[in-house]
Amino acid sequence: MTKEDLSKSEYNPYYETYIEKAGALALYEGLKTNGDLTIAFLESIPEDKLEYRYEAGKWTVKEIIQHLIDTERVFMYRALCIARQDKTLFPGYDQDAYAASCEANQRSMYSLMNEYKAVRLASIILFESFTKEMLTQIGIASNSNLSPRAVAFIIIGHENHHCDVIKERYL
Repeated sequence: MTKEDLSKSEYNPYYETYIEKAGALALYEGLKTNGDLTIAFLESIPEDKLEYRYEAGKWTVKEIIQHLIDTERVFMYRALCIARQDKTLFPGYDQDAYAASCEANQRSMYSLMNEYKAVRLASIILFESFTKEMLTQIGIASNSNLSPRAVAFIIIGHENHHCDVIKERYL
């Protein structure tokens, strides 16, 4: 299953940019391969750049990593609920509130990367447990349709977006 299998009715148009950045890999391969590439990239960032801000008020690299972790968790919860036909209406989440209270800069890179790896592995295992029917269920998040398979491509593209930002503005 690739992003070309998605219907635009499966996600909020806001996520189109992320889905476009998800690349051409199939869903399961994309989560695994993209995760491996992201790990290699993040672990290559020089220590002196981890708490760097390219502009006042912008997140540090460590805060971006925590943001990736938090976002994946939020979206995976949504995917699980939707796949299990839970009809809960999911609100948006305030990424800035999460970032302001995450204390990422107090953590070691080792700790952040271990958490990232654990979350990604859990995501992969969860997606592997979904049937095709579960992947195409539609729920409501932020007042828009959302399918579990759209979640996978949003996670991949969101991650690619932030890695591109780090490359362009932090390194």
